[in-house]
Amino acid sequence: MAEGIRCMWIRGGTSKGGYFLAEDLPTDAEARDAFLLSAMGSPDARQIDGMGGANPLTSKVAVVRRSARPGIDVDYLFLQVFVDRPIVTDRQNCGNILAGVGPFAIERGLVEAAEGTTEVRIFMENTGQTAIATIRTPGGRAAYEGEARIDGVPGTAAPVPIVFKDTAGSTCGALLPTGNAVDEIEGVRSTLIDNGMPCVALAAADMGVAGTESPAELEADEALRGKLEAIRLKAGPLMNLGDVSDKTVPKMTMVSKALKGGAVSTRTFIPHRCHDAIGVLGAVSVATACLLPEGPAAALAMLPDGQEKSLSIEHPTGEMTVVATLDADGNLLKAGILRTARKLFDGMIFGR
Repeated sequence: MAEGIRCMWIRGGTSKGGYFLAEDLPTDAEARDAFLLSAMGSPDARQIDGMGGANPLTSKVAVVRRSARPGIDVDYLFLQVFVDRPIVTDRQNCGNILAGVGPFAIERGLVEAAEGTTEVRIFMENTGQTAIATIRTPGGRAAYEGEARIDGVPGTAAPVPIVFKDTAGSTCGALLPTGNAVDEIEGVRSTLIDNGMPCVALAAADMGVAGTESPAELEADEALRGKLEAIRLKAGPLMNLGDVSDKTVPKMTMVSKALKGGAVSTRTFIPHRCHDAIGVLGAVSVATACLLPEGPAAALAMLPDGQEKSLSIEHPTGEMTVVATLDADGNLLKAGILRTARKLFDGMIFGR
């Protein structure tokens, strides 16, 4: 690809990556993935020969196209480019990168901006979900400056509120793929849940840790990592995900009592590195696990009253608030979250 491919780099939520129009990438998936691996500099722990940031959170791609679906503006395919292995996978979604899709669609002319704010209806190809992102568009242009602050990102930016629809079972076929709020795996009580992101929620204490350790401390605990992976490998088939040894899902989230007034505290492996924060859809799934009375998350969570609950999910670098709306029977109707995004560069990216 000596001539390069048009690309915009955007920080979406607590991740960043390359945003491409589908028409600008090779139509053959194998050729596309080969290009993206080269562009990111994978496989290499430093990604020194590409644009990747040597971390799963900075080695991500959004592929966006104008949608032909009724009531939908754009289709969004998320691709995770592994850092140290020659793998590009579409087996998960990313709610952080999602935060940049609306601005990107407006910048590329896929969505006509209104004065003030513009709703962008996004179909997420990975999971068949729909999200509605509201983008500030003063003067008919996407705005990035603003007063919204999210943990894990310095400074402030324009708010990007996102509401998710039809998230339950989007990857695994059911909110609780096994039909149980609790399954015992490797002797550990676990909630296998998919409300936008397949997750295994389990108590940190049951894993022999406090749940307050830093990500670096947890990553250095080889016994812990081995036990988490043993549970993950057994959870995969139970969650209708098959053999997950080379997959990035399910995420493994250890929960403990909140320390700063939130609903619950978390430490998440994604799946082999401990996340410095928590993914957007992972937070939605964990917040939902907190609403299941039988599960390990609910036993530790502090929940507000009412049918609309703001659940602050604490993580190593702050918190993420999930607003869950329940029906009269306590079933989840919808979940929303606040993110921000910032355009970093727009130009051409080159592969080999």
